Amino acid sequence: MGCTSSVYALGRKKKVTIPEVVVYVPAIRIPLQSDLPRALKGVIPKELVDRLTCLRNQIVLVAEDTDGSAITELRRALEEYLTLLIGLTKKENGLEDLVEFKWKNLGDYGKQEAFVANSWFELLSVVHMMAMLTLSDANSLMIPKDFSGLAVRVLSSDCKREAVDLLLKASGYLEFCIKNIIVHIPPDIKIMLPKDLQDGVLEAISIQALGQGTEIQLGLAVDCQKATLSVKRRLACELLIYYSQAYQCLSGCDINHGHGKKHLWFIKWKFLEAKAAAYYYHGLILDKGNEPSCHVSAVCCFLAAEEILAESKKACLTFSLAPPTTRSPPLWGAMKHLHQKIPEVASRKSQMYGYLLEEEKALQALPELPNFQLSLRPDNYELPEIDQAWNTEKWEIESQTLKEHLKDCENNTRSDTESE
Repeated sequence: MGCTSSVYALGRKKKVTIPEVVVYVPAIRIPLQSDLPRALKGVIPKELVDRLTCLRNQIVLVAEDTDGSAITELRRALEEYLTLLIGLTKKENGLEDLVEFKWKNLGDYGKQEAFVANSWFELLSVVHMMAMLTLSDANSLMIPKDFSGLAVRVLSSDCKREAVDLLLKASGYLEFCIKNIIVHIPPDIKIMLPKDLQDGVLEAISIQALGQGTEIQLGLAVDCQKATLSVKRRLACELLIYYSQAYQCLSGCDINHGHGKKHLWFIKWKFLEAKAAAYYYHGLILDKGNEPSCHVSAVCCFLAAEEILAESKKACLTFSLAPPTTRSPPLWGAMKHLHQKIPEVASRKSQMYGYLLEEEKALQALPELPNFQLSLRPDNYELPEIDQAWNTEKWEIESQTLKEHLKDCENNTRSDTESE
């Protein structure tokens, strides 16, 4: 991506819309203008400073003017910026703390949330932004372009599989943040990080992405005539485990910030849906047994699934109304099928085996769900190769005269005074 002016018009009035959520994106963080030339002048070659500044400014411009919707252009710019940014994190270069990088949450207009003089923070923020854009891309894929508000939503299997691939990719970005970036941030800097960059929050989103990928797979299994009950139960139980893990990660974090409480309600909603699905499919398998106790246990599962499904509807409404307000999608995939089947089967089976429920009251304990090894894993992510511009043997750094140095100091003092 070059450094020409962006084609996006500045100052355009943005239309306020209530977004629809299929794949939940907790918050997209975008960069604010940061004075790289001032911090790096005379330290690294001017051409390298100009490239770093130009690419970062372009990301700022496109992100702010499109509200992060220009995913392809932003992703390309972020990937190119990363090849240069890596050089600032190399210990041998001694540049880790020279630049104060500025970021904010998209939509928090006028609120400059984080000013951190650490290049590992910048690297964390860039990879986090790539993850959020990837989740946003998956969400767009799951919302048909020709959808006109009808109750029926049709998506191709290829589109769903592509969304699963994006979810695994986003999970990989976040896992890389946790294992390979945050560990390099000093403790005194780490406590200054925004709440949505906490380890537990990042881990919750990473696991949640795997859960949403499993949810799409469950929907594909429901639509496939060859998929067995055992396969559907396994996917439903895995889905429940993913959301249980995500909830545990997030509940241990400080969620009293922007999207924190809404994020927790999303996971609660999806956890309840998964639990209802798991009990329903477990009940269908138990009901195939010949013993009266099998039918009693099955009915207990169906009744539990019906009750949990009702709770999930309330959780969905609470999530949608929690700020920032969003629209939940019409029923799709597995849940479209289950919202119809669970009440129907629960009613029919409880009537069919009502006499057993009376006779076998001692056996009416809710059966335990089986435990399965999780199938989906985050994609492996590695940083790109460092740009050849960081080959210090070829550097020619212009020396700064005393007059220029004093002028810079005067300008810096004036800028700091004005910012106060």
